[in-house]
Amino acid sequence: MVQQQRAAVTRAQIVRGAAEMFDRSGFEGASLVEILEAAGMTKGALYFHFRSKKDLARHIIAEQHRISISAVQAIAAQEASAIEQIVMLCHEMARQIVQDPIVRAGIRITLELSADDRGPAGPYLDWIAACQGLAARAVAEGDLVETIDPPTFARFVIGAFTGVQTVSQVLTHRVDLEQRVDEMWGFLLPGIMPTTRHSGMMRIRAARTDVPVTRTARP
Repeated sequence: MVQQQRAAVTRAQIVRGAAEMFDRSGFEGASLVEILEAAGMTKGALYFHFRSKKDLARHIIAEQHRISISAVQAIAAQEASAIEQIVMLCHEMARQIVQDPIVRAGIRITLELSADDRGPAGPYLDWIAACQGLAARAVAEGDLVETIDPPTFARFVIGAFTGVQTVSQVLTHRVDLEQRVDEMWGFLLPGIMPTTRHSGMMRIRAARTDVPVTRTARP
C-alpha cells in the first residue's frame, strides 16, 4: 500500500511538472529534460509511468477533459434554469483555465496538435453536447427564442468562449477573462432571449456555480 501511494505521488508530480512546461512552451517546445527538472524526477521515474512525451500529453488531455466533464455534472445537479447553467458552465470553464495548470496545458496541447489534425476532438464535442442539451431545455423553458437550433447554438457558444479566452490570453494572459466572458453574455442574451424574459437577464448573466468543482488526481 505504501509503495502504491509513493507511486501515485510520483506520477502526480510528473504530471504537474509536465503541465507547467506544456502550458509554458507547448507540446513541441517542452523538452523531456525541462519536464523532468520541473517535476524534480529522474528519466527512469518518468518512463516507469509514461512511455513517451506524447503518452504524457495524452494523459494530461484526458485529465483536463475529466475535470471539465466533472464541472458539467456538478452544474447539472444544481437547481437552476438551463440558460443559467450554460452561463455557469462558461464561467466555470474560465475559472479552471485561470486556476488549474492541467486544464491550461490540456487546452494548449489540444489546440497545438489540432493545427495538423493530430488533436483530439472529444473534449470539444462533449462540451458542445452538454451545451446542446441545456439549450434544448432552455428553449422548452421559454428562456431561448423558439427559432434557435440547439446544436447550432451549442457550437456557437463553445466557439465564442474559445475565441474570448484565446484573445484574453494573448492580450492580458487571461487576467480579464472573467470580465470578458461576462461581456460575451451581455451581448448575447438580449438577442437570444424572448423579450418577455428580458427582465431576468441580469440574474442570468450573474449566474455562477455555488458547488466547488475540485480536481482529484488519479493514480
